[in-house]
Amino acid sequence: MVAGGKNSRQGKELIMTMQTAALTLPADPMGKLAQLIQDGEFVVTTELAPPDSADPAEVVKRARVFNGYVDAINATDSSGANCHMSSLATCVLLQQHGYSAIMQMSCRDRNRIAMQGEVLGAAALGIEAIVFITGDGVQSGDHPGAKPVFDLDSISLIHIVKTMRDEGQYLSGRKLSRAPSVFIGGVDNPFVPEMNFRVTRLAKKIQAGAQFIQTQYCFDVPRLADYMKKVRERELHQQAAILVGVGPLASAKSALWMREHVAGVHIPDVIIDRLASASDPRKEGQRICREIMQSIREIDGIAGLHMMAFRHEEIAGELIQDSQVLSNRRRPCVTVA
Repeated sequence: MVAGGKNSRQGKELIMTMQTAALTLPADPMGKLAQLIQDGEFVVTTELAPPDSADPAEVVKRARVFNGYVDAINATDSSGANCHMSSLATCVLLQQHGYSAIMQMSCRDRNRIAMQGEVLGAAALGIEAIVFITGDGVQSGDHPGAKPVFDLDSISLIHIVKTMRDEGQYLSGRKLSRAPSVFIGGVDNPFVPEMNFRVTRLAKKIQAGAQFIQTQYCFDVPRLADYMKKVRERELHQQAAILVGVGPLASAKSALWMREHVAGVHIPDVIIDRLASASDPRKEGQRICREIMQSIREIDGIAGLHMMAFRHEEIAGELIQDSQVLSNRRRPCVTVA
């Protein structure tokens, strides 16, 4: 799921000189997701939690349930500060089997030296898109005694990667013999206060170099509509593709748990009441998800959806298909034999 995490107090000086720029897609070569967005297609991405295993077959098995329903798959980076197979390795395995992969990189676990090196490595291995996040604190994960790094926050890191790509140099100023071609992504949460702050922070990420944004779960369409109105007023949707997070809820109990324990997740009482009063809460959760997806599809300025069906991956394709959000697509989603 999209990470929350507190912003680093370090590295803020790196964004002081950034200039506003329109969306510039990588050209050497343009990745599948970037091409679809540039062509005006409504896209769907999803995410895969890398396994607690060194077996590559486990990655491929998890990806198969998305076959033919999504345009790209995020490999999360130790989501929730819990240890798993690396995002980079997972992305390489996905791409070896024909999937378009989106690498996730958290500021929590690496300093600026390691992160710049990993960006180069990812580009060399053919990773076309990377989402940069600040990351959850280590206290929330399975290694609370780990030392958090947070050398940079996500905005500073995005700016550094844009500099590497567009100016061909490290943060230090040392030149690269070949710049990385990467579609730069970030995250945002339209569903927590204060909305003007959220839109301003989105603008800073886009100014830093973000070309696509994946949001936290949407369970409140009216609040999303208000957010997108402010986004359109500042023409931010014309500078970066906004992909809104969606996913099914299994029950009122699980919804309450998410609302209370998952940072940044906002679930209105009306949603929890619907689940609590349903004869089949799981089916009702899927119905709610489809309704939200259909409503999002009608909001001007939204470029796509980001499906986060954690522990419900097997129904993700069915939800996407039944919602008909891709019914007007000119090109089908990626299908791997």
